[in-house]
Amino acid sequence: MINIGIIGYGYWGPNLVRNFFAAKDCCVRCVADARSDRLEQLGKVFPGITGLQDADGIIRDPEIDAVVIATPVFTHFSLAKEAILQGKHVLIEKPMTSSLIEAEILLNLAEQKNVLLMVDHTFLYTGAVEKMKQLVESRELGNIKYLDSTRINLGLFQSDVNVLWDLAPHDISILNYIINERPYSVNATGVTHTHNAIENIAYLTVNYSSGFIAHFNCSWTSPVKVRMMLIGGDQKMILYNDLEPTEKVKIYDTGYHHKTDEEKKRILVDYRTGDIHVPKLNTSEALLGMANDFISSITESKDPRSSAQLGLNVVQILEASSKSIKQNGREVKLESVNAHIQHIDQTVLSF
Repeated sequence: MINIGIIGYGYWGPNLVRNFFAAKDCCVRCVADARSDRLEQLGKVFPGITGLQDADGIIRDPEIDAVVIATPVFTHFSLAKEAILQGKHVLIEKPMTSSLIEAEILLNLAEQKNVLLMVDHTFLYTGAVEKMKQLVESRELGNIKYLDSTRINLGLFQSDVNVLWDLAPHDISILNYIINERPYSVNATGVTHTHNAIENIAYLTVNYSSGFIAHFNCSWTSPVKVRMMLIGGDQKMILYNDLEPTEKVKIYDTGYHHKTDEEKKRILVDYRTGDIHVPKLNTSEALLGMANDFISSITESKDPRSSAQLGLNVVQILEASSKSIKQNGREVKLESVNAHIQHIDQTVLSF
């Protein structure tokens, strides 16, 4: 039985408590939050769970085996570092950290301490994403050419991160999970309509050496809520609409190809259209699947689906996108960031 302590009972914390309460082979012992009104609400819903106002009470409790962190991103590094140093397994809410260096330090520290470090990218546990990965890996779509994602809504404006750091982690994690190729660069642009210089509309392009391309449109200023992703292959294409109640994934038997190299040069394309197929999806709760994966990865010493490495790769793209925005959309190569990681002073890791 894994004893769990959860830090943060704000927007996402109650969902985590509910699902870890229902998860196998674990027990939620305590929850920490600085606000007493939130702890009062916790006591009404889960009277058997101890409420604390100090996160240290969880981190330093020898009876706690694993710590779940659901706090603002700027606190993730310090809380996770202290928990790992205490020998705790750690699950961090997305995004993993506010910088790539912080993510790399945590990853190395977890390896040193032989504890599990995982990031909550919940969408990886949805039936829709599972099906899309299956379709891509089986090559049913043919050669994958592009991924195009739109995640827009009205608010909530954040004061600590821009719209890409807030909304794009979901879709970048899906991209990294489905596409078995590492990107080499990003371009991003964004604008702000407030006085704090934090972008509330942004566009991100992720480039790959194979010619595959991924594009993300994120906004806090849309009058309508859209959660849509297209994955295009030369044989079939996928439309994923997360707001669709029953038919979230549609497979379009639509494609295109060039018959000869000469036709390719002359831009003569043979288009094909066919039926639309709606596959049956696993409808179990994704967050419960994530919680069970965290616990089983601890007890079975296996790699989780939403690994710390995947979380780090998401932060890498986000950090590069911020640099590109500051440079008016200039291409930022990810290799240079990787090279920078290799020069982390090892004394930083020696706590």
